[in-house]
Amino acid sequence: MQNGSNQAKYYKLMEHIKEEVLMGRIKPGDQIPSENTLSKEHSLSRHTVRKAISMLVNEGLLYTEHGKGTFCLGRQNKRSDSKNIGVITTYISEYIFPRVIQGIDGVLSGSGYSIMLKNTNNNTANEANCLQDLLGKDIEGLIIEPTKSALFSDNLKFYEAFDKHHIPYVFIHGYNTQLGGKSHVILDDAGGMFSIVEYLAKLGHKNIIGVFKADDIQGINRHKGFARGLTKVGLSYNPDNIIWFHTEDKDVKPYTFIRQFIEEKKEIDAIVCYNDEIAFKTFELLGKLGVKVPQDISITGFDDSYFSENCPVKLTTVNHPKEVLGQEAASILLEMLKDDNYQNNPIQKVIEPKLVIKDSCIQR
Repeated sequence: MQNGSNQAKYYKLMEHIKEEVLMGRIKPGDQIPSENTLSKEHSLSRHTVRKAISMLVNEGLLYTEHGKGTFCLGRQNKRSDSKNIGVITTYISEYIFPRVIQGIDGVLSGSGYSIMLKNTNNNTANEANCLQDLLGKDIEGLIIEPTKSALFSDNLKFYEAFDKHHIPYVFIHGYNTQLGGKSHVILDDAGGMFSIVEYLAKLGHKNIIGVFKADDIQGINRHKGFARGLTKVGLSYNPDNIIWFHTEDKDVKPYTFIRQFIEEKKEIDAIVCYNDEIAFKTFELLGKLGVKVPQDISITGFDDSYFSENCPVKLTTVNHPKEVLGQEAASILLEMLKDDNYQNNPIQKVIEPKLVIKDSCIQR
């Protein structure tokens, strides 16, 4: 039992020092406190302290000079020779992400780099684990789709740590506004949704429901485009016609409200959806409720994904140049790796999507 307790103590101290190093609070060349000091501060035996330090030396985070003490090891040279790039997305195996990753890998592998791939499932705790893990890896740079980018995040400290370690990163799809102007590649989500509303108005649609995601900046911007589009075509904006959902309730809330609208016989010409997946499931729900698409209600998606093509009535949508976005992100990161002053020279690109007219909308 005592051995287990001692193990927990040295491991806890090791994790504490490791976090200080990874978060940049202990910098390369800094001397860490002596064994005596650490022993007193953490109420541990010198043997336990020595064991924790030994493990960190073996990991390559610290080094010891006889008669001088223990120091934080500078890892920049090791990182710059690794040819490894971290890639974090909210998802990996579904929807648009495989082709985005394919675009990233195509450019990076062509320059001799390999990717370390992780996903967060759009969960902030998972994102923290991914970022912390990559901080401890020998990576030269990072491409990341931020988790819940519309919300305040406690994970900003990890991005700041990447800055301290001079590891460049590029955001895709969204970005953390709290960090200021960082390099990113995004779609003009507002413009894409504006084009959908403009198209529906030309077809005579007046009673348009909007379904939007509240915790990602893409959803916020698509909603902005929706509202701007209504104003442009002379239709009034009614907040009661907006369905907001979050990651955790995306499989329930949109369809609960749509069902309620149909059962209440709310006047609806069209339902504009945050993405193709929501539109596809909306199509399925409307069919179960006896509502025909597009004869009774038009629906639209966003992203021009396989959901759009595989829906029994092909979905009018907005294209997402998936591989191009990945290629652009990788190219930007390669430019940043060549620029010692990259933190003061952010590269930001907005890709203009286009309306893709299919079968799910008709003239009213």
